[in-house]
Amino acid sequence: MPSAAARMRTLPVGSVGVRASGWWGMMCLIGTEAALFAYLLFSYYYFAVQFGRSFLPNELPSVRLSGPDTLILILSSVAVWWGERGIRQGSTVRLAIGLLLGSVLGAVFVGIQYLEWLDKPFVLSADSYSSLYFTITGFHMAHVAVGVLILVVLLAWSVLGYFDRVRHAAVSIGAIYWHFVDAVWLAIFFTFYVTPYLGW
Repeated sequence: MPSAAARMRTLPVGSVGVRASGWWGMMCLIGTEAALFAYLLFSYYYFAVQFGRSFLPNELPSVRLSGPDTLILILSSVAVWWGERGIRQGSTVRLAIGLLLGSVLGAVFVGIQYLEWLDKPFVLSADSYSSLYFTITGFHMAHVAVGVLILVVLLAWSVLGYFDRVRHAAVSIGAIYWHFVDAVWLAIFFTFYVTPYLGW
């Protein structure tokens, strides 16, 4: 029979393995959120096709902040993946380091995104482009903030010893969400920072 200390280090509830009930719940959530982002991005492309170059601001968007910010978010996703792989091999230290790096880089991403907001020469209500820009990037920023909170909670649980090689479903579920947030940003980055230079 496990000792009291060993019982305290184990989560009282939760499935063993990746395909826990929470995994399916997260996949449903991601499907819903992906549809919302798809609708928002569709709105952007609809206006772009209808109005062409006149839809865009006079000064095309710069990658001065968004380029490094994109790299930071990709690195955060790599860190979380590395940490998750670590716990699958039984390394709680590697998991904690990966989650710490992922959450710090995610917070830095939000900070830089906010600086980019302040750097814009337009406001939310200026026109359809500005409304879509602030709505889409703001919606994504909110998702990143939630993701950072998830990573911080997982980090606290990992430091408390709640995860091991067998019981780490919560880590896998949180990592899926974080990778989703990363993938969505790549679509947003392509939309706002690449397509304006494609000549339409």
